[in-house]
This record gives sequence, C-alpha cells and structure tokens, in this order.
Amino acid sequence: MELWIAITIAAAFLQNIRSSLQRHLKDHMGTTGATFVRFGFGLPFAALYLFALTAFTGDPVPPPSVAFLGWMSLGALSQIAATFTLIHLFSFRNFTVGTAYSRTEPAQAALFGLVFLSETVGPMTLVAIAISVFGVMLISVARSAFSPAALVTSVFTRTAGIGLFSGTLFGIAAVSYRAASLSLGQPNFAMQAATTLIWAIGLQTAVMLAWMAWRDRDGLVRIRAAWKISALVGFVGATASFGWFAAMTLQQAAIVKAVAQIEMIFAFATSVFVFREHINRLEIVGCVLIVAGILVLVVGG
Repeated sequence: MELWIAITIAAAFLQNIRSSLQRHLKDHMGTTGATFVRFGFGLPFAALYLFALTAFTGDPVPPPSVAFLGWMSLGALSQIAATFTLIHLFSFRNFTVGTAYSRTEPAQAALFGLVFLSETVGPMTLVAIAISVFGVMLISVARSAFSPAALVTSVFTRTAGIGLFSGTLFGIAAVSYRAASLSLGQPNFAMQAATTLIWAIGLQTAVMLAWMAWRDRDGLVRIRAAWKISALVGFVGATASFGWFAAMTLQQAAIVKAVAQIEMIFAFATSVFVFREHINRLEIVGCVLIVAGILVLVVGG
C-alpha cells in the first residue's frame, strides 16, 4: 500500500470522530462555536507537531513565499466557510440531501486542480471518483424519505444548493492546500504539511476569534464551558488535517479526497456497531460502491 493511501485512511477515520463531536457541540454552542473549536483548539496541537518534527528530524521550517501565503490563505478561508456551511446544514430537517451533495468534493477538486494547477486525471480515475461519490450520496439519503431518483431531482432545492456550495468550498480548499504545500519545495512532505497546517490553522483561529469577539461573545463563554470536549475536537481535527496535508503533498487532491470517501463507511460502521442501528439495502449498496470506487482508483487509476 502506498504511503499516501494509508495516511488518507487514517485521516478519514479521525475526521469521522471529529465530525461526530462537532455535531454534538453544535447543540450546545451553535454553528459558529462548533466551527471555531476545530481551529482554535487545534492550534496548540499543530504547533506541537511542527516542534516535534524539527526536534526529531533536525530539518528547518521552510520559509513562506508570496505564493505560499496566497494559496494558504485561500485554502484556510475556504475551509472556514465550507465547515460553517456544512454544520449549518444540520439545522435543516432534510439536511441529508444537502450533506450528500457536499460529498461531490472529489469531483469538484478534480475540476479545480485542472483550472488552478493544470493537473489532469485519467479516465479510470474519473470513473472511480464518480462511483465512490454516488455511493456516498446513496448512504447519505438511505435513511431518509428520498429515493435515488428524488436525489437527482432535488438538485434545485435549497439544501442541495447549500450542500453543493459546501463541496465547492472544500474542493477549493483541498487544491489550495496542495498548491501551498508544494510551493514550499523543502525539506520533505511531512515538514511541508506541518508548516502549511500551522499557518492555515493560525489564520483560521485569528479570523474566527475576531468574528466571535465582534458578533458572538456569548459563544466564547459557551466554548469555555465545554473546553474538555472542544480540546478533543481540536486534537482529532489537527491530527486529521496534518494527515490530509501530508497526503495531498504526495498525491493530487482529487484522488486523495476520493479515497477519503471511506470516511462514510467509518460513519456507517459506527452507527451499526456502536449505536446498534439496522442496515438497509441502500446503505449496503452505497458501501459496496465506495469500496469499488476506491479499488478502481488504487488498482486501475
């Protein structure tokens, strides 16, 4: 197994944990607060990772260039907006449809990779992305009143539009982070990823903190009251982000995000084995399609 695949699977597993914790926090501190904890409480861990790398490898921290700062800023701000939008979807009764459309991120990342970085993907890769994306969308609506046909026709609904917009922002963020990390050029993929992470999460923390101090000071009080679970979100989120950045330094963002769809299988397994929920046919089909898409991508793409 190639290194970037193992890193991606581990990051997807951690992201599933982080997303579950954020959903819990949203009920206590709202969308803005649940979005902030991912970044604000992740900053100390991002700094720890960078310090550990410099201490154990002896490699210097690469200096930022103008190109790096531009791509990093675009990725960081896009990720804030994407995270806020995705969490906001949970406020809608039929949020599952919007969430399904947000999972078009790999396909959109392929498009942005072509536009921004002139990165192309082969026909087999496109097929693999399409298969896995469709599988994820089936799982997303499997427990709602929507059928696969209704999923397609619902593209013009408000929740679908928000979901697609979220996927667009996540796609832009993924490609931007890859461009930022690659622009450093040295000394290795892990240091490039850690450097990109500390800059990005630092900017995100500053922006979110300034916004909440201006518009949502009560949210800061709620965050302080839930600091223990917020710290856990920060640790898991920062670790997952380090994995994403490392994987996307080694491989195209669209391909990494396609393999990352395995996160839905982790979420599905949690609901079945932890919460003892029943399996339906659409969920089984969706899981099979995700695995098939990943296998086509890894073996044939």
